[in-house]
Amino acid sequence: MTDSGPVLPWLVIRQDENGNRYRVGRYATRTEAEKVVGRLDAAGDRRRLYIVERMGGRAAS
Repeated sequence: MTDSGPVLPWLVIRQDENGNRYRVGRYATRTEAEKVVGRLDAAGDRRRLYIVERMGGRAAS
């Protein structure tokens, strides 16, 4: 945590079939972000890709 609030460096990004990217959420740990991706992937919409990224750079999922 910083003076300005909690540090949430891990992003979950949704990428659709057209390559458009949207931030789904921010998380404190990579593990937490990967759990969210697992739940979203389990929903079954194969036209969307969910990616875990660290702010400032890619971290793949």
